[in-house]
Amino acid sequence: MVRSGLDSIWLVLGLLWFLGQCTELQAEESNPILPTSIEISTGEWPPFLGAELPEQGVIARLIRDIFAEAQISVQFTFLPWSRAMHDTVNGKYAATAVWMFADDRAKNFLYSAAVLNEKFVFFYRKSQPFYWQQLTDLQGMIVGGVSGYSYGPNFDAAVKNHIIGLDIVGTVEQNFQRLALGRVDVVAEEISVGYHMLQQRLPDIANSITHHPQPLLVNQSFLLFPKTNPQSEALNLLFNTLLQEFRANGRYDDYFDTLTTAESGSFYQPLQP
Repeated sequence: MVRSGLDSIWLVLGLLWFLGQCTELQAEESNPILPTSIEISTGEWPPFLGAELPEQGVIARLIRDIFAEAQISVQFTFLPWSRAMHDTVNGKYAATAVWMFADDRAKNFLYSAAVLNEKFVFFYRKSQPFYWQQLTDLQGMIVGGVSGYSYGPNFDAAVKNHIIGLDIVGTVEQNFQRLALGRVDVVAEEISVGYHMLQQRLPDIANSITHHPQPLLVNQSFLLFPKTNPQSEALNLLFNTLLQEFRANGRYDDYFDTLTTAESGSFYQPLQP
């Protein structure tokens, strides 16, 4: 009987220890320990993102400051867009910034709340007037695009159905250089990005190029976290919570005060240190 009693005590103690371990594991799973620093992949997309921009661009600054609220430092690695996506989905980076929504991406990534509102337009040479109302108006034209970009499902379908000819290169700068030389008929680009490129990097051709006011695409872009990373859900939740706070208290809008309209003649003003 004594032996049996001791066995029972040890059994109870063992069960209590096991339950304690389970509770601890559950707590760790529900409250994962987040890193103190993360690396985010991205591509060149000034004025929003750029390795040589002040603070690496408006969006880089915003994302970095949001995570800093949680004592997480952020390092951005600039890559070709397609490589940034590939390397992040394969676990090399904690996230990749910034991308519009696409069904195929949602299979591999968690989407943050919207980080940026975008407006894509067609840029063209002033010497060759351009008008359009629907995508079929571009039939027979060559549109300059950037590798890794998506210009929306309607545009993508028009390319697939050979209504529009899309000729892609690696950078926005190359696209506008080709436009100036007449190697493409129009360039599809986000309006802020387009005018920053023309005024800051290509001033010799800036006055010869303008845009059509009708938007090709109005959409939002997101920070993407790879589903293969066990910390992604917690990082995404943290980022979304802090982003909402930035919007609510007005801090978010402050980041875009440096961007003005194309009609102002000074589309981009460098951030002050």
